Amino acid sequence: MAETPHSPGGAGSPVPRDDPQRQLTVVRPGEDGNLRHLALVGDIYTILLSGEQTAGRYCLIEMRVPPGGGPPPHRHDFEEMFTILEGQIRFTFRGQEVTVNAGETVNIPANAPHFFRNVSGRPARMHCMCTPAGQDEYFLAVADRVSSATSQPPKLDDAELAARGRKAADLAPRYRTELL
Repeated sequence: MAETPHSPGGAGSPVPRDDPQRQLTVVRPGEDGNLRHLALVGDIYTILLSGEQTAGRYCLIEMRVPPGGGPPPHRHDFEEMFTILEGQIRFTFRGQEVTVNAGETVNIPANAPHFFRNVSGRPARMHCMCTPAGQDEYFLAVADRVSSATSQPPKLDDAELAARGRKAADLAPRYRTELL
């Protein structure tokens, strides 16, 4: 078997020294009042780990998605992994649909067109990890802040919805995202 940079004994540089400036992070969603909760497209997203906390390596976002909820079609140049914690989510990936249940994980490769919908008929909850980080910053730039993970999204009129959509589209390229 050929060795790769990711296999034991593979080519590449040795593991760098520990960086003592980086600290252990423990996320306790039920207790941490500093977590940022965001309302976006009717969903509630909580940034559990930001790119700032992971030196830009990844971000981890908890997503609470109401029945029928989910983002519009889009793509971006980073990997996105979803682990379904509660409910059932239908992912549309390059035009093909796959339903993912609680306890299952799906990875969306970079640059691939995709979107998802909660098809479980009840609220769904999942973790989304993006690598490298950056999606957390995009969400902070375009979403409405809410007080908790269980908050209701704000009621927006048509003009407010249109303004949010324009802002998301205008900022998307800065965050390596394309709305389709």
